[in-house]
Amino acid sequence: MSLENRWYRLVASQLAHPRGVLGKVTANRLNEGNRPMVASAIEAAGLGPGQVAADVGFGGGVGLPLLLSAVGPTGRVHGYEISRSMIASARRAYATDVSAGRLLVEQGELADLPVPDGTFDAVITANTVYFVDDLGQAFVELHRVLRSGGRLVVAIADPAAMEAMPFVEHGFRVRPVAELLRLMQAAGFVSAQDRQLQLGGPLRQLLIASRPD
Repeated sequence: MSLENRWYRLVASQLAHPRGVLGKVTANRLNEGNRPMVASAIEAAGLGPGQVAADVGFGGGVGLPLLLSAVGPTGRVHGYEISRSMIASARRAYATDVSAGRLLVEQGELADLPVPDGTFDAVITANTVYFVDDLGQAFVELHRVLRSGGRLVVAIADPAAMEAMPFVEHGFRVRPVAELLRLMQAAGFVSAQDRQLQLGGPLRQLLIASRPD
């Protein structure tokens, strides 16, 4: 394997599961690059004071304070990650909110969330679906944890733009938007729609759907 391919494989590995010293660098880059998209996803979630929300695969944690602001002092936010490094970092960064019980940060992934049925008013997830083999089952799980009328917002980079990135061949699975929407509907979501975001740079997209009332 060439040195270039080894580098791309390392980049892909850190994007999927940030860890170690390089993971901290990756987290900072993720926060910088993903903030506008994550902020748009939270706005699309339509959260209000006192509600309960989740960010699944929160990465560097840029969405956690934005969600806390959206649900206000009487609401709660759950953050889930597979990376222990990112969990520890988020617990340190938001220790006051964790201590107050407003923020719960723990291990979890799209297809396996440690909460009862109907826990959340909204779930957001950004740049995570590329790393899930059985995405249909993941959407079934997200449907389970949402309350009736709850909203799911999946933020992604444009699939065509993703396919052009050299690290994508190392562990990413890029699916067409139509396939993602079909899988959401098959899991029981309704009103699934695609919203394009012009945020500068590559096109970003939000896939928005609701659990029926």
